[in-house]
Formats: sequence, C-alpha cells, structure tokens
Amino acid sequence: QVQLVESGGGLVRAGGSLRLSCATSGRTFSNYAVGWFRQPPGKGREYVASVSVSGGTTYYEDSVKGRFTVSRDNAENTVYLQMNSLKPEDTAVYVCAADKNSLKIRFAKIAEYWGQGTQVTVSL
Repeated sequence: QVQLVESGGGLVRAGGSLRLSCATSGRTFSNYAVGWFRQPPGKGREYVASVSVSGGTTYYEDSVKGRFTVSRDNAENTVYLQMNSLKPEDTAVYVCAADKNSLKIRFAKIAEYWGQGTQVTVSL
C-alpha cells in the first residue's frame, strides 16, 4: 500500500515560485513512477509531469516545460515539483499519483495510487 500526501500549495503572484512535495509512507515507494496532475477550476484532470523509478527520466507537459522541474528523493520517500515563473493559468488543484508503470501515468493518466491534492492559486 502506498499513501501519498501533497503539500506546498498556496497563493502566489504571477512570476513567483512554489515547490510542491508528495510524501509517502509506503515502504515500496522506490518501485513506483510518480506523476503530477492538475485540475483547473471547471476543467478535467491534466497531466503535468512525471519521474521514473530511479529519478533519471522525467517528462513534462508542453505548457510547463522550462518552468517546472520534477525530482524525487527515494531516501526521503518524497517527490517534488518545483514550479517557477508561475502563470494564472497554472491555478489548479495539484495531485500526485504513483504506479509501477510510468506509461500509464504519462499516456493514460491513470495510476494505482493518488493523493488528495493541494491547491495552487496564481494571481495577477
């Protein structure tokens, strides 16, 4: 069983930065790829970024490339999403998810485990 808990969301002005954390208590966290998704107000879930089991491979949705960085610390059982140059359109609930199959996360937007989410609001 893998339980995911996000933190680090908040209110920030456009151009600012936030770092989200996805912490887990599962002992087998290092066996799972982890992805970040977001759900803007009134819209469906969007894929944002994901990181492989080792942390050596990362993927990003086009709109966040060059601004967001996903990383993981398996020793700390935590995955991070560093978000820079934030824009109002980045406003959403951000959720992390874990699955042994990184392709499911990246292409099917599905995963075995999901967190509850953390709100990110970017103002003008």
